[in-house]
Amino acid sequence: MAGKLNITMVKSMIGRPEKHRKVLRGLGLRKLNKTVQLEDTPSIRGMIHTVSHLVKVEENNDEIK
Repeated sequence: MAGKLNITMVKSMIGRPEKHRKVLRGLGLRKLNKTVQLEDTPSIRGMIHTVSHLVKVEENNDEIK
C-alpha cells in the first residue's frame, strides 16, 4: 500500500452525522468537488471507508524515476 491517493468529495456533508463531517475535515475536504492527495496508509483507508458514500478515490501511481 505504498503510494498516494486522490480523494474527491462528490456529495455534500449537509445533513450528515457529525462523525462523517469530522472525518471529511480530517481528510482535508471542505468543499464539494475538491481533491486532496494523501499517502495510502491504513488510517487513511479507514477514514475513506467511513465516508465512502461521499467521496471518490483514485490511486495515483505517478512514480518519479
